[in-house]
Amino acid sequence: MTVRQRLLKLLYPLVMLASRMSNKKSMVMKNEKAVQPIVPIYDVAITMNNGQTKTLAEYKGKKLLLVNTASNCGYTDQYKELQQLYDQYKDQVEVIAFPSNDFKEQEKGSDEEIAQFCQVNYGVTFPLAKKSTVIKTGYQNKLFHWLSHKEENGWNEQEPTWNFSKYLISEDGALMRYFDPAISPLSNEVIEAIKL
Repeated sequence: MTVRQRLLKLLYPLVMLASRMSNKKSMVMKNEKAVQPIVPIYDVAITMNNGQTKTLAEYKGKKLLLVNTASNCGYTDQYKELQQLYDQYKDQVEVIAFPSNDFKEQEKGSDEEIAQFCQVNYGVTFPLAKKSTVIKTGYQNKLFHWLSHKEENGWNEQEPTWNFSKYLISEDGALMRYFDPAISPLSNEVIEAIKL
């Protein structure tokens, strides 16, 4: 862990408090009308950190929490919270992290370096996808394109606002929630949505 990463880890509680108090990056969006996707999410393939390709069909019948992540961000300590959530609710939800360098170049590492960082510093056992672009550009990861285009997911246009934005998918493949980065993975909002 670099000096910067150690400092960010120490400052994480203050980052979360300041974000919540200012309402910055703390938005929650809900699929109030239970809109079903136009394009099935289970048709979307993702490339994992080890280079293998998976379709999300493997996770049918289980909720999915999809999170764009970075190793040098004020929210990086959420890796620990994501692991705690995964350990506690892994029968109900699968967590998949999508490292990205889209926000202030806070994820410069290679896929191998990212995996090592996550395992060594946070004991991460949930799956990591290959580093990719998650914001709306011509290079946007196909899954994040699905998550942020209502022509595919049925209702949501919100792309990640920063590292550690979270999308919750239902057991039948509908986008249920969007959580901004300042919403902790262990917050009541996230846990209650998982338990629905």
